[in-house]
Amino acid sequence: MSEPVKMLGTRQPREPLLSVEGLKVHYGAIQALKGVGLSVGAGEVVALIGANGAGKTSTLRAVSGMLRPSGGSVTFVGKNITGVKAHLLVSRGMAHAPEGRGIFPNLTVQENLDLGAYLRRDTAGIAADQEKSFGLFPVLKERRKQLAGTLSGGEQQMLAIARALLSRPKLLLLDEPSLGLAPQVTETIFRTLREVNTTGMSILLVEQNAHLALSMAHYGYVLETGEVVMAGPGKALLDSPEVRKAYLGE
Repeated sequence: MSEPVKMLGTRQPREPLLSVEGLKVHYGAIQALKGVGLSVGAGEVVALIGANGAGKTSTLRAVSGMLRPSGGSVTFVGKNITGVKAHLLVSRGMAHAPEGRGIFPNLTVQENLDLGAYLRRDTAGIAADQEKSFGLFPVLKERRKQLAGTLSGGEQQMLAIARALLSRPKLLLLDEPSLGLAPQVTETIFRTLREVNTTGMSILLVEQNAHLALSMAHYGYVLETGEVVMAGPGKALLDSPEVRKAYLGE
């Protein structure tokens, strides 16, 4: 039997946007997720933290349709989307910026951004949103004709986020946005994510830097070996001695 999830603090009520219940994922005989449950409210930033191999990336991939779950359910904007393919979820308002960024290195920055809006037909709206992206990440405007593969790691991460935003998502899934980046670049990216969240966009964030993630999150979940073991408001998790010892190196 699994241990009950340790709940800290109280959660501010919000309109539900994403609800995940009993999510299971297998890779062959190996079970990566053993019944994960979580939710994201409208306009909420939710962080998933845990050690490498805890199941964070598998959770995001199963939610966004990149992996087919072997059990459980995923509900998004009131509809069951369990097992729905990733490309179909984009039109429903979900965007996933994966670990490793997933940009197209042989296309220009501009072409990558254009692909972010491939389902949209509102030309004026797309142009306006591209300008907003350039406002968030001015370096992308300077590099718009450059091949994406020639950008620095930080610039590629900015491009991955900007491209995801061009689909105008209700929910943005981010997997390790600070991985391998200099602290100054990480700071820029997280400042931008806070700004994006103020527009009402919800964010489900997997991030190795637990302190940074929980400082930004309205709510957080701690994953261990494919199960949620603790949940609570970001501040409550930051203040937890267990979290501080295990994930904040204190």
